[in-house]
Amino acid sequence: MSKTADERLYKKRIVDSLIESYLKISGAVCVEGPKWCGKTWTSSYHSNSEYLVGDPNNNFSNRQLAELNPALILQGDTPRMIDEWQEVPAIWDAVRAEIDKRHKKGQIILTGSSTPVSKGIMHSGTGRIVNLRMNTMSLYESGDSSGLVSLKELCDGNLEMRMLEEPDLEKLAHFIVRGGFPDNIFAPEDKAFLMPRAYMEGVIREDLNKLDDGTEYNQQKVRLLLRSLARNESTTASDSTLLRDIIANDDESMSRNTFTKYLAALERLFLFNNQEPYSPDYRSGLRVKQSEKRHFSDPSMAAAMLNMTPRKLMGDLNTFGFLFESLAERDLGIYAQAFGGKLFHYQDYKNNEIDAVIELEDGDWCAFEIKLGAKRIDEGAANLNAVCNDIVKNGGKAPRMKCVICGLSNAAYQRPDGVFVVPLTALKD
Repeated sequence: MSKTADERLYKKRIVDSLIESYLKISGAVCVEGPKWCGKTWTSSYHSNSEYLVGDPNNNFSNRQLAELNPALILQGDTPRMIDEWQEVPAIWDAVRAEIDKRHKKGQIILTGSSTPVSKGIMHSGTGRIVNLRMNTMSLYESGDSSGLVSLKELCDGNLEMRMLEEPDLEKLAHFIVRGGFPDNIFAPEDKAFLMPRAYMEGVIREDLNKLDDGTEYNQQKVRLLLRSLARNESTTASDSTLLRDIIANDDESMSRNTFTKYLAALERLFLFNNQEPYSPDYRSGLRVKQSEKRHFSDPSMAAAMLNMTPRKLMGDLNTFGFLFESLAERDLGIYAQAFGGKLFHYQDYKNNEIDAVIELEDGDWCAFEIKLGAKRIDEGAANLNAVCNDIVKNGGKAPRMKCVICGLSNAAYQRPDGVFVVPLTALKD
């Protein structure tokens, strides 16, 4: 049987183990995420047959058959992959019904790079279909992290202290503008920024207008919004702040209704991967802000909207710092997902902040500061200790582990104050 994924060329992904686990407990798994992140290849790798709804061959006959008889396309060796199911939303209900009929696990793998309007789906799929978010490649998956430090072991307080290869600032800039898109990993370094720019232009010019909501999106207004989001990457900027930013930095304005509608449409394309706010203890006396930290799904998306190249980033260390934080938090989220952790950020009304928080399955949590330069490690460690002490003082639970993730550190070690220091290019799941 011919499959999309060539097992000889397949590059292992961290999400592989999650797909295998979910196929053992659920009738179907829906792998969703931004276009080009590798969903089709990964899902094909785990499948024994497949159906490509968006295949253009024979005048899109696959889509036409799916529209006429969605249940028919589910027949085949299991697990059976149905790629880009959202192009025919009726497939969702057909899968739910088929899972009920078969009473077996691991039957169907759906992939989706956008979310259909909910009115087109009659049932949620709860109990039959598990949703799994897939992201672009982390540095470990792309071969750009040595993987000498396991995040899972680090969260348990275990670290073998060691000297590491000296990181390179220009290389970090390259990782940011190149992004984690599998097809761009081996692009020439002086050309790697081009694909993310083409990706974002595709979103602006084509992808939004393919959504099934009947809206014709104004390209200029979409571009204004995306540029504002890029300027506010890795911040908790509010909707009002973004609107003011658009007015201050662009000739054209945007109404709040248009802003809300366009932002929701971009979210349907899985263009964002925001960090939710974290509260370490609901009985704590601290008032915790409930703002999400804004992130594109990949730092290269923000870099593309800012027309950044590695050289430009190195000449703008402030922007470099925000985008390095985005790179680190992308990777932390991917690694944490592999062992049941979830990525948050912390911010309270006393102006205490922690860049990244990973909540573990047992309810414990770990605190991370992210610093590009080694000279700011002391600052990051001091902030972690001060904020965590304040949380405990106000009745919250102490973190299991505190760590500074650094861009330019050449060692993984634990400081005398208990804070770990780990280079991003040494991490894995």
